[in-house]
Amino acid sequence: MAGDSGHGQALRFTVLGPVRAWRGEELLNTGSPQQRALLAALLLRGGRTATAPELVDALWGEEPPHAALAALRTYASRLRKAFGPDADTLVSESGGYAIQVTPGGLDIDTAERLAGEADKARAAGNRLRARELIADSLAVWDGEPLAGLPGPYAETQRTRLAEWRLSLLETRLDLDLEVGCHAEAVSELTALTAAHPLRERLRELLMLALYRSGRQAEALAVYADTRRLLADELGVDPCPELSELQQRILQADADLNLHMAGGDRNSAGPAFVRPAQLPATVPDFTGRADMVHELSDQLATAEGRVMAVSAVAGIGGVGKTTLAVHVAHAARHHFPDGQLYVDLQGTGPAVAEPEAVLGSFLRALGVPDPAIPDGVEERAALFRSTLDGRRVLALLDNARDAAQIRPLLPGNEGCAALVTSRIRMVDLAGAHLVDLDVMSPEEALVLFTRIVGEERVGAERDAAMDVVAACGFLPLAIRIAASRLASRRTWTVSVLARKLADERRRLDELRAGDLAVTATFELGYGQLTAEQARAFRLLGLADGPDISLAAAAAVLDMDADHAEDVLESLVDTSLLESAAPGRYRYHDLVRLYARSCAERDEHSPDERETALSRLLDFYLATAAGVYVLERPGDPLRAHLAPTAHPGLAFTDPAAAGNWLFSEAGCLLACVRQHADSTGDTLRRAVDLLLAAKDLAESGADSRQYEQAAITLLASSQASGDTRAEGRARTVLTHVYHFAGRFELAEDHASAAVDLGRLTQDAIPLCYASNNRGIIANYQHRYEDGEIYGEQALAAFRADGNRPGEASALCNLSRVHLSTGRVESALALAEQAIHLYREVNVSWRHANALYAYALALTAAGRHEEAMTSLLEAMPVFRENRQRMWEGMTLFRMAELHLATGQLAQAAAHAEQALAVLRTLGGDWRRANVLTVLGRSLDALGQTGRAHACWTEALSLFDQLGSSEAAEVRGLLAPVQAA
Repeated sequence: MAGDSGHGQALRFTVLGPVRAWRGEELLNTGSPQQRALLAALLLRGGRTATAPELVDALWGEEPPHAALAALRTYASRLRKAFGPDADTLVSESGGYAIQVTPGGLDIDTAERLAGEADKARAAGNRLRARELIADSLAVWDGEPLAGLPGPYAETQRTRLAEWRLSLLETRLDLDLEVGCHAEAVSELTALTAAHPLRERLRELLMLALYRSGRQAEALAVYADTRRLLADELGVDPCPELSELQQRILQADADLNLHMAGGDRNSAGPAFVRPAQLPATVPDFTGRADMVHELSDQLATAEGRVMAVSAVAGIGGVGKTTLAVHVAHAARHHFPDGQLYVDLQGTGPAVAEPEAVLGSFLRALGVPDPAIPDGVEERAALFRSTLDGRRVLALLDNARDAAQIRPLLPGNEGCAALVTSRIRMVDLAGAHLVDLDVMSPEEALVLFTRIVGEERVGAERDAAMDVVAACGFLPLAIRIAASRLASRRTWTVSVLARKLADERRRLDELRAGDLAVTATFELGYGQLTAEQARAFRLLGLADGPDISLAAAAAVLDMDADHAEDVLESLVDTSLLESAAPGRYRYHDLVRLYARSCAERDEHSPDERETALSRLLDFYLATAAGVYVLERPGDPLRAHLAPTAHPGLAFTDPAAAGNWLFSEAGCLLACVRQHADSTGDTLRRAVDLLLAAKDLAESGADSRQYEQAAITLLASSQASGDTRAEGRARTVLTHVYHFAGRFELAEDHASAAVDLGRLTQDAIPLCYASNNRGIIANYQHRYEDGEIYGEQALAAFRADGNRPGEASALCNLSRVHLSTGRVESALALAEQAIHLYREVNVSWRHANALYAYALALTAAGRHEEAMTSLLEAMPVFRENRQRMWEGMTLFRMAELHLATGQLAQAAAHAEQALAVLRTLGGDWRRANVLTVLGRSLDALGQTGRAHACWTEALSLFDQLGSSEAAEVRGLLAPVQAA
């Protein structure tokens, strides 16, 4: 084939950007712009021959040069020479020319193929795949098509291709909205509508994206801006689609949360993957025929009618989950769009929160993480919207009560929920309630026989009946007993029966409530070695969703290898679960049983307290090591309470950070578990929060972190421990500063500094003073800010804390900037950057770059300021500093606004809003809204700007912030008009 040389590398060409030719990775010299214009004209013919007159017209239009034909032949000859061994790619036919390109050799062909595949995927209902393919098609483009080429043909094609790319962008944005990425789409649509103000389809998408983001006023303002613009520029009204969308927004049309305005609800098919989350059904499922039939009939009624809900209640160990999983598998054909499953952990101390469960369900249904809102109500609404028109079964296992599961119910025709719980949910409206009792003696014996084997049981039928009767006919107890017998070939059934009778005096309690489960677990516990039993008891004391091998080793006071052997042996007994490699967890009822064993079998409370103390030491020592690794030169560790356990040691800052964030749930559970402690234990718990302060900044764990700090503050006050109180208040100062709750932060900071002076504790004197300076600057109390900043600087220097000194310099730079001292602000920020780099702080220097950028902006050195922010941004992102990422985007928006790059300013402000949606507090959000409004106003989108300023003013007024006056000034001309 032409174009496939003996070198094995076919030529490839690009027109969606600069017109180029490549052989492998070698860029060929295709000559002058006119010569490349000829190449483009031939490439865009799709292999068809172009006559000489057609090519002359394409290159020169109505006034070709005298020697046009000769020039054409010269260009063709030079192109063949440039193609070298592939010269026959350009062929002469019938007085004209053609280029034969190998499949995949032209970028526009690739883009068209991907776009076509996207159309097919969308038509087949796979929106996520369609979105991915459209994105791939857009990624083929490399700037302006046919860039720099002369001639009328190139100009016409450039316009056509640019329009096609914009159409692809609209399709991708449409798909973004269909799969729930509305918040992210707002930023891009804001920039696009600024670049293409008369394109109504983009305005329609922006209105819908804003509406779905909860910004109804802005969505309506977009329509008002569009109507005014079209009237002024073209003398026409908005298109019917745009007008209809405005009316639907005014009416709060529920369908707008599901589908595009005016779209066919069913044409696009399912917008999510089909989850299949049901656990495996047990192969030896036994009996329960009536229950299976009853529940199956109920689930079948979901098809074509309102959602069916069945709730199975019964005591622990009665087999609720086993029955529900079996029925769910049998009913799968009624729910072709998927099955969801969750263990709600309703009987344990760490009950699954509906907000978290809804997040996992939405991810399982294909909703991307950025599109999942915060809050139970918002997630529940999106969950129901995502399931609209689908048939999905949700198995909600081990629920605490009806309140826990109400947000998790699909609520849609064709869907169903199957719930298991220890309580009877009489307050669950419309639910079909089923009470599950113990097995009949016959069913119990069948289950026992299936596990042990007919041969062994048949010979000792009476003894087998004694065993299942001793188990109270509870399926879980029977299964445990039968499994032990099956794994011990030398035992007879009579041996097991005698063991149950002799060793379990409380077997009668198997017939009464939850003690039935406790007695069942005694069967396993009694077979453990002394070492296994000790591990089982002590590990059950620790709160948290699970426990790592390293943490478990600390609890047990063993090396990791020994601990792993013991834990894996417990997994073999089914008394412990392996949640993931190196992580372990108890079933919630087993944990309760383990704790009762610890209370009963440990010789004194001291051993229990010592085990938990070792766990606290482990977390404190490890978190302190992570802190120091990320902040070389920071002496915090020397101020923390000493630990007997060394903790884990990291050399890689990324691995250290990963540990901290992955262990956040367990670490904070450990802190909460020591909330009522006193003395050294209380101080270590407070110090653990100090060492893990990054958790307060990330946003992901900030609520739990705050609650733990509040609890420890109360304990320190109750016990009169002023040192612990000062540090707890320092922690809360940090929390509230990042949450934008400045009044609370100032109250705690002031008290912390006083307590620091009283106890001569460097921690509050350094960190609380530093935060006081930041807060005072935010509140425009610049004199106070400078005093507190200087106090913090002196305290950090006295403590030899170089990173802390750099932080104080950054904050003082901000104060100097606020008071018009730009040059000194620059100098202070530069000092901070040098200090951070001297001590090789892994990422905190990004804060100094941020402060430096602010000073550069004030100095009018905008390009340098943007460079500084661009250097800081990836550092914040890589280290999970979401609030600082959002604030950096905000500062970029301010810079773009100052330099007249209005579309970029609006886009960056939108991105900042998306990041700061649940971080940083209302004050920071209001500042971003103010800048967004300024950008939109300058773009002529006055209605939407007014909506942004109105929201910002409301937030500032609620906070009592002085910035409200500025926003009122912005709104005044609009209101006067």
